[in-house]
Amino acid sequence: MDPDDLKARLDPETYRVTQQKSTEPPFSGKYVDHGEPGRYACAVCEAPLFASDAKFHSGTGWPSFDQAIPGSVHEVSGSSHGMERTEATCAKCGAHLGHVFEDAVGTPHETGKRFCVNSCALDFKGEGNEG
Repeated sequence: MDPDDLKARLDPETYRVTQQKSTEPPFSGKYVDHGEPGRYACAVCEAPLFASDAKFHSGTGWPSFDQAIPGSVHEVSGSSHGMERTEATCAKCGAHLGHVFEDAVGTPHETGKRFCVNSCALDFKGEGNEG
């Protein structure tokens, strides 16, 4: 995707997070406490990423999911900010979404994973509008 097109199309925070691997402040995102049924899609390319029934309240300050829609998210191991961690990126466009942790803090399921995702990297599609 053309960076100039993305800068023109995305708001500055979404561009910074998805293209420059930044992080929005905790408890600031619109989807932290969001609970409607539907799907969360990539804010850059609209690819479906997470079903709402995979979302749980982790208390971390970012939307948390215990699993992604199969094949929708790549997990990339690396180090940043002085720690080893796994980056979560959109499998379709490569946008930075957040990170994946194996601690499963507060997860209602048994996957053992916590996808900690920036709200601005997501668009929500309610049931019936999942296109």
